[in-house]
Order: sequence, then C-alpha cells, then structure tokens
Amino acid sequence: MAATLCVKLLPKQGWLPLTQTVRHGSKAVTRHRKPVHIIRQKLLAVTEYIPPTRAVPPGAYPSKHEELQQETGLMLLMKRELTSLFQDCKMVAVVQNNGSKSEDMMNLKHRLHKHGILVKFFPNQVMKTFLKGSIYCNMAPLFIGPTVLLVSKDPKVRELLMTLRSSPQMTLLGGCVENTLLSVEGLVSYSKMPSLIVAQGQLVSGLTMLTSHTASMLQHHPAHLSALLQQYVKQQSPDSKEHKAEEAT
Repeated sequence: MAATLCVKLLPKQGWLPLTQTVRHGSKAVTRHRKPVHIIRQKLLAVTEYIPPTRAVPPGAYPSKHEELQQETGLMLLMKRELTSLFQDCKMVAVVQNNGSKSEDMMNLKHRLHKHGILVKFFPNQVMKTFLKGSIYCNMAPLFIGPTVLLVSKDPKVRELLMTLRSSPQMTLLGGCVENTLLSVEGLVSYSKMPSLIVAQGQLVSGLTMLTSHTASMLQHHPAHLSALLQQYVKQQSPDSKEHKAEEAT
C-alpha cells in the first residue's frame, strides 16, 4: 500500500522507487516419478541381485595367497637346531607364556634343569615353516602367541607337570612324546603310567607266575593219576581180597 502511494506522489521521470514489489509464487515441481507398470515392477523384484551372506567375516583367516618370504641365514640356523632337537629329544612340550616375569622364568628354568628339562625359545614363524614340511605338522596350531618349548632327552612328563603346577603363568598346550602327538589330557594320562623298569618287572613276574602255575598243573595230573593207579593195584591184589573177606565174616 505504501509503495503504491509513493509511486503516485513522486514524479516518474528519472526516478526509481526505493522499494519494489516482488511476487512470490509457488514453484513448479517437475521431478515427479513416472508410474511403473505392475509387470515391470514384478520383473525388477524378481531379477534384483541379492549378494550371498559371507559365513566368515573378512580378515578372520589369513589370505590363501601368502607372499613367499626369502629365508635368512638366521632362520636356516634355527631350523637346523630344531631338526636336531626333535631327533635327539623324546619329549617336546609346548607351553604358552602368559606374561611371566624374568625372575619367574629364571626360577622355572632352574627347577626344570634339575630334572634334565631345557627351555628353548623360537619365533612362531620359524616353527611354522619348520613344521610345515615335517611329520610334526599337526603341532602347528599350538604355536599362537608367546610360546616356549620344554624339551628333554627322556620322557619326563610327570616331573614336567609337577614343576608347572608352581608356575600359573605357564599354560601347557600339548606336546610330542616319543613321536606321538599328545594333548594335555594325554600328557596327564601318560604321567600316570608306570616307568619302564616297573613295567618290565611286572611283565617278568606275570610270566614267571604263569609258567610256574602251568608247571604245577602239569605235575599235578600225573601225580594224581599215579596215586589212583597205585590205589587200584592195591585193591586188586589177593592180600587185600583176603583181608576184606575176614572183615566181612
């Protein structure tokens, strides 16, 4: 209203009004969706790509295409040491180190050394490359995280279990005893078995008992048979018949 009054009162030659009326109209919407036929909708729904669900999340397992790394001289030296270690030692146990201190490790080494058990440290990468092409390849899943090898030339499983009881930071995962892969339960049952000398003594005593029993049985039957025959001969003799007749009268 004020704008129209100013236009009427002020002269129009060479003068522009201070305010201008602007018309705000509704904007036209041109982005309407076109209707799709029902058959085409069904065809699009049927042919829609549904990706398959992945059973294992990506990155959970290492990729199959592993990069071939060239073995260094230190790795070859460690593999040679492992080869001689598995050939000479009858017991190789794998223990997981759960953050034990250096002082606790020294005490454990000292206690194990009393029984002739040594503590060896090898990187997991070297262990896996060594076990991959050997007969001990089933031990590879045991080497996860910080692991320690406990080896001895004789299978001293009982002494190993007794020593590890005083070290809760060291967890026994399994081992190989006389070229036989054993779990923790297998090692415990193996420790309850008698020693070789005791088993040999039990075997010898059992065999001697069986032979003595067999010999007594073989001697018992002929002796019993001979006693019966002697008794029969005595009964059939004429002196025994006369003696019986006198007793009857």
